[in-house]
Amino acid sequence: MEKTDILTFAGREFRSRLIVGTGKYPDYRSMRRAHDASGAELVTVAVRRVNLDRTQESLLDYIDTKRYTLLPNTAGCYTAEEAIKTAFLAREVGLSDLVKLEVIGDQRTLFPDNEELLKATRVLVKEGFVVLPYTNDDPVMAKKLEDAGAAAVMPLGAPIGSGLGVRNPYNIKIILETARVPVIVDAGVGTASDAAIAMELGCDGVLMNTGIAGAKDPVAMAEAMRHAVLAGRLAYLAGRIPRKLYGTASSPLEGMIE
Repeated sequence: MEKTDILTFAGREFRSRLIVGTGKYPDYRSMRRAHDASGAELVTVAVRRVNLDRTQESLLDYIDTKRYTLLPNTAGCYTAEEAIKTAFLAREVGLSDLVKLEVIGDQRTLFPDNEELLKATRVLVKEGFVVLPYTNDDPVMAKKLEDAGAAAVMPLGAPIGSGLGVRNPYNIKIILETARVPVIVDAGVGTASDAAIAMELGCDGVLMNTGIAGAKDPVAMAEAMRHAVLAGRLAYLAGRIPRKLYGTASSPLEGMIE
């Protein structure tokens, strides 16, 4: 499955459906080891937290850009204008024309401001960016973002860093039914079972940071997440049995020799 089951958006292909972050690790070396263990090929970096002039040690020194594709994100932006400027900065310094677009609407919950998010998406798409917007689990907003030109939609599973897992699988399923672009669960994944559940729903990928970086052993958790995403994807493709209220014998009595 790993060789043929490819995550594709905007003409780009990735063998891994796990996207990982770069924040909250104990140190850069732990981050690098966790990235290796995760099997990820796409790594998100917060533009505002990166030393772009490279005069001092930076997390970019610990990411092999020949191996990993950078996905700059606009974390910490609270308006469309801020997010647009941050995306342009990332592109101008050569990070990427990919952007994980975040426009936060509330400091306590870190829920997105979808009005500003949609505005920023429209502008950045017209400017040639490949936009992957972080949004809430609202099927209506997901469709609007897709219509605005988003290369994928990234609904939250739960608030950023909460570790609560996928709290509303039914909304995610509705988004999956209507979306023509990849659906990647972003935020809220706390452990391997959360990642597997997202993939079993039919999501095209999972993006996480705190679930790995904040674990007692980030490297071990990264490996667990790698296997969980693969297992969840394979289970989705295999097709689970229907849920039933009562038991059904796995060895039917019909045809048995007495």
